[in-house]
Amino acid sequence: MDTTTLLETLCTTIDERRWEDLPALLHEDFVCRLVHTGETFDREGWVRLNAEYPGFDRLLVEDLVGAGDRAVARCHVTGTSKGTPVAFELATFITVEDGLIRELTEVWADVGATPPEGTRPG
Repeated sequence: MDTTTLLETLCTTIDERRWEDLPALLHEDFVCRLVHTGETFDREGWVRLNAEYPGFDRLLVEDLVGAGDRAVARCHVTGTSKGTPVAFELATFITVEDGLIRELTEVWADVGATPPEGTRPG
């Protein structure tokens, strides 16, 4: 499976909540880094984080590109928090080794954030 297909499969697996299928896509030495929180996870920890994340609804791929052993997807993620709908934009970067995802970096952003005052031309 090529790198972009592997990343698309990962995203579809998460969207369909097929948690038991996630480890088969991840290298034995898998590591995930969440840029926005500074956390890192191994394979088991990252699968558990996804499977137990409260309020998750959908993960939809909006854009996907790759070359060689690297690929990136831009996704729209929806869910609920305390009964209120929430939405996020997610950029997921992967590096593949031996046909499996060895490294994954996620960058999460809130949807509808207001630019800081004074950062746009007047």
